[in-house]
Amino acid sequence: MTKFKNILLVVHGKDNEGEAVNRAFALAKNNKAKLTVVDVLEELPKKMKDFLKIVSVRELEKAAVKERLLEIQRLIKPIETKKRIKAKIRILVGKPHIEIIKEVLRHNNDLVMKTPEGRGGRRFALFGSIDINLMRKCPCPVWMVKPSKSKRYSRILAAVDPDPFERVKNELNNVIMELAVSISQSEKSELHIVHAWRLWGESALRGHRARTTEAEINKLLQDTRNFHKRCLDNLLARFPFAKLKHKVHLRKGDPGILIPDIAGKERIDLIVMGTVCRTGLPGFIIGNTAESVLNQVDCSLLTVKPYGFISPIKV
Repeated sequence: MTKFKNILLVVHGKDNEGEAVNRAFALAKNNKAKLTVVDVLEELPKKMKDFLKIVSVRELEKAAVKERLLEIQRLIKPIETKKRIKAKIRILVGKPHIEIIKEVLRHNNDLVMKTPEGRGGRRFALFGSIDINLMRKCPCPVWMVKPSKSKRYSRILAAVDPDPFERVKNELNNVIMELAVSISQSEKSELHIVHAWRLWGESALRGHRARTTEAEINKLLQDTRNFHKRCLDNLLARFPFAKLKHKVHLRKGDPGILIPDIAGKERIDLIVMGTVCRTGLPGFIIGNTAESVLNQVDCSLLTVKPYGFISPIKV
């Protein structure tokens, strides 16, 4: 991969961050990119400030930052030596997702990498509130690296929605495919491309008041599928698949249901998808499909936004 040049790795002091750390350092070395490691300490609770008599709030905060800085230095020193790459370390104080996004805006990072907060599996959610907020509001791609025993991604899924009438959406599809193909080539992965389509107003056409026949509805369904297939074929024609094992899933149905379903059945290790489809609207931060997928999947996730996306967080 040769896309990212200024990577921000977020750590939070847990013992399951090894894979995210290794991937971030490997990516930085392969791309000859700058790498910064950050952690965010929560601000001192207001109630506690009233009880502090021995040291000042500033002194306590300074001591906590210094302690965490030493912990991160111990965490990354072995891999810095092994990879022969030096990372900057910054300790921020405040609300985690806000401070991380401000860091991205200040230093023009083009990728954020992080281990998800949750445990995942059938009983537990994989992504916590910090993760969700980053994937919603961070202006650059966010790569949530789920801890895994495997050192590579065997199967990668790219979720796309080609539409010839929406330029921004098509630009986003190109970014998704570029990343998915690049990672698949780098890791020698099997790539799955998913596009879900629906016939708008199908339930109304089948209603008792509609005069549309079953044959007419079936014809309309076939025409709609053919249209989406042409759009998908046009998108995929721009990318090299000759030496890449891949499978295309053109399915009728709700993408918020189909994407997690295919990811589970195909044992997907990484999903590459967009989280918004509009630009220039700070309030429009996530789509219903993305929200549904984020709450259901149990694998690593690389989320991207269209060019021109404006984060609602300001420096």
